[in-house]
Amino acid sequence: MQMFEKTSAERLLISIIMMSASTITSSSMDRHQRTITSPQEVNTSLLVLVDTKAMLSCPAVPWTSVLLATWEIVLRDKPPCLRAFRSDTNETTGGNCTDKRITWASGLDKNPALHIDPVAITHDGYYRCQIVIPAGNFHHGYHLQVLVPPEVTLVQTENGTAVCKAFAGKPAAQISWTPEGDCVTEQEPYWGNDTVTIQSTCRWDDRHVPNVSCSVSHLTGNRSLSIKLNQGARTLGFPASGLLIILYVKFSLLLVTLVIVGFVYFQRTNDCRQRHWRDDWKSSSQRKSQVTLRMEATH
Repeated sequence: MQMFEKTSAERLLISIIMMSASTITSSSMDRHQRTITSPQEVNTSLLVLVDTKAMLSCPAVPWTSVLLATWEIVLRDKPPCLRAFRSDTNETTGGNCTDKRITWASGLDKNPALHIDPVAITHDGYYRCQIVIPAGNFHHGYHLQVLVPPEVTLVQTENGTAVCKAFAGKPAAQISWTPEGDCVTEQEPYWGNDTVTIQSTCRWDDRHVPNVSCSVSHLTGNRSLSIKLNQGARTLGFPASGLLIILYVKFSLLLVTLVIVGFVYFQRTNDCRQRHWRDDWKSSSQRKSQVTLRMEATH
């Protein structure tokens, strides 16, 4: 309840400041001829590296004529907040802005810039400065995008493929290979902090590839890693039909070898048997001859 009352009071104070500035502007218009007939607004895109500092400036106008300066901050998944500075009373209000990393820059009497230190991923959003002077209102908006450099790794897996990974980058990185191969690139689900991980797996079937390089392109800078494939090897991964042919040829050679070995073994065994048979026949014939001679000698 106290927070609600405080927020309401701050909004009321800002409204009063705006009304007072309008009154001052109107009275100034009555006294001076208006030189600008319509408000001028500029919007720019701003890329900021995470964990650095950012300075957002208001439109460049003669500061001596500034009546009121306000900053409207619209962050993702958060309600808008408003900061205001009134030059005639040197009064500032933070409204419902609670992020202590977003502050007024020093020297409000010269330029009511906004200072972010350090920049975090949660500071993605739209920042709009409005300057009120007697000649009119000037606006400058910033579409702030926070960049996070990815962590890059390159490894070789057990099956011979190479895997390049750009981990937790914002926005997503892009991966390319040298030499080009048969590659598959996948994006892992978003993390809670809006960073993205990209993984590319590459293989070089039926090619002798000793070295490969992985190049990662990102808004924060480009990186390139190289790796030497084991034994300058080919990536394992023959087509199914080619693998079957290789297995068939190997099996056929093994079968032919077994047949030859078996034939040689059978031939040698047969020769040994015939040799033993001849020797036995000769021995038997000699014994019969000796018996016959003895019998004749006896008669």
